[in-house]
Amino acid sequence: MLAAVLVTALCTVLLVTIAVNFATPERKLERRVEHRYAISDEQYRREMSVLLGPAVLPGNRITPLNNGNEIFGAMLEAIASARRTVTFETYIYWSGEVGEAFADALAERARAGVKVHVTLDWAGSLKMDDALLERMRDAGVEVHHYRPLRWFNLGRLNNRTHRKLLVIDGRLGFTGGVGIADQWLGHAQNPDHWRDIHFRVEGPVVAQMQAAFNDNWMKTTGEVLNGVDYFPPLQPVGDTPAHLFIASPAGGSESMHLMYLLAIAAANETIDLTASYFVPDELITNAFIAARHRGVRVRVLLPGPHIDSVTVQFSSKASWGPLLLAGVEVYEYQPTMLHAKALIVDREMVSVGSTNFDIRSFRLNDEASLNMYDPRFAAEMTRTFEADLRNGRPYLYQDWNKRSLRRRLVETLLVPIRTQL
Repeated sequence: MLAAVLVTALCTVLLVTIAVNFATPERKLERRVEHRYAISDEQYRREMSVLLGPAVLPGNRITPLNNGNEIFGAMLEAIASARRTVTFETYIYWSGEVGEAFADALAERARAGVKVHVTLDWAGSLKMDDALLERMRDAGVEVHHYRPLRWFNLGRLNNRTHRKLLVIDGRLGFTGGVGIADQWLGHAQNPDHWRDIHFRVEGPVVAQMQAAFNDNWMKTTGEVLNGVDYFPPLQPVGDTPAHLFIASPAGGSESMHLMYLLAIAAANETIDLTASYFVPDELITNAFIAARHRGVRVRVLLPGPHIDSVTVQFSSKASWGPLLLAGVEVYEYQPTMLHAKALIVDREMVSVGSTNFDIRSFRLNDEASLNMYDPRFAAEMTRTFEADLRNGRPYLYQDWNKRSLRRRLVETLLVPIRTQL
C-alpha cells in the first residue's frame, strides 16, 4: 500500500513538473499590432526603445562575419587581444576542434591575469568534455552552467539561455547565430559545414551587450560585474544607430515577440527574413498576411533538405499554407543547414542575434537581439540575403497542398508541443 502511494506521489510530481515546463508565460500578446507608422518614422525608433528596453544609441560600427572560419578567427583574435576582461555566454559548446581552440584561448588569457567569465547553458553544453571545463577552471577561468539539473529547479528546466554574447574589455562585442561546435567550421561548403552569420560590434551599444551578459551572470552567481574594466567609457566609432535587448521568461519574455510584430507592422515595402527555425504563431502569421495586403513584398529563407531538427521542419510547414496563399515567398536553402537569423525591413532596419522565429524563442528561452537602423548596413545585409536566396528553392502553395497524408498526420500530432520545438 505504501509503495503504491509513493509511486502515485512520484508520478504526480513528475506530471506537474512536465506541465510547468510546458507552460508559457501567463501574460502574452493576444491582439494584432496595427500599422501606424513606417520604419523610417522617428516614432518607430522611439517606441522600440521604450517598449523593448535599452535606448537606440548612435555611433556604432557593425561588421558582418560569414561562416565558421571567418567567425571563429575573428572571435579568437579578439579573445587573444583582451587585456582586462572577457565575458562569454553561449548555448552550444561541444567538444571538438572549435571547443579545444576556445578553451585554450580563454585559459591563456586567464593565466595572463585577464578576468575571464563564462556562462554555458547546461543543456546546450552536455556534449562538452569535463576535461575542457577543468582546463579552463585550472587556468583561472570562472565557468558556470546556466540552470543545471537540480531537484530545486526542475520547474525551470525548460528555460535555457540561447544567448550568444562575447565581450572583450567592455569595448568589443560579438553576437549572432554561431555555436561553439565543429558543425560551424569551414565556409558552408557542404552539408557537414553549416551556413551562419555572426557580427563584430564596436561603439556605445557594446555596453548594452555587457549588461545583457550580466543579467544571467547575476542569476547564476549572485555577483555583479561592474567597474571600468567591464563598462569603460565608449566613444562613437561609426554611423550605425543600434540597441541590444534581451528576453527571458523571468521578465520581458514577450520582448522578442513584440519586436517582430512591431517591425512587420511598420513595413511599407519589403520584409526579408532568414530563419533557421520558423514556427510562427497566429499573431505573426496574421501580421505577415496584413503586410501582404498593404503591398509589402515578403521573402522568407528557411532550411531545406539539411536541418538538424526534423520535428521543427514538420511543425513549420504545417503553418505555411495561409502565408503562401497571401503571396509570401518561401525559399528552402539547399546546400547545407541554414542556421543564420536576420530580419531586414524596408532596407533600413536589421535585426540579428540568437533569436529563432519560433514560440520557444519568443516565450521560453533567454535571448538577445541586436537591432540596427542604417540604410547602408541594411543594403549590405540585403545583398547577403539575396546571395543566399540564389541557393534557395522556391516553395509554392502547390507544393504545400500536395503534402502526403502521412506528413499531415505527423504535423497534427506535433501541434500540442509546438512551443517546445
